[in-house]
Amino acid sequence: MLFLTLTYIAIAAGGLIALALMILKIGQMIGDCPQSKAAARAAAVTITTGFAAIGAGGVILIGAVLPILRDEPLAALMLALGFAALCLGLGFTHAVATLRAVVSDVMAPAVRPA
Repeated sequence: MLFLTLTYIAIAAGGLIALALMILKIGQMIGDCPQSKAAARAAAVTITTGFAAIGAGGVILIGAVLPILRDEPLAALMLALGFAALCLGLGFTHAVATLRAVVSDVMAPAVRPA
């Protein structure tokens, strides 16, 4: 059971870290525009922090269910990893949409004709 739990934590935490780094990279790429530079980078750090905190909590909560399903360890691992991937993916999608909304709000006054 310990191996199962450590495997789950390693894979799920790796996915969480990878997605958090992707949010930062997307914020950096959006921040290359001079008009949205400061807002995009600040928003990326803030959104990534929230995503990492909520994602870590989700990974821990899902991992807490593993001992309940100890009769089928491989099935429990696959179920937990699938659910964690689903939740992290949905959180990532929401985080990127929030980042885009922040940048579009900053860009809106510059785009509108006078």
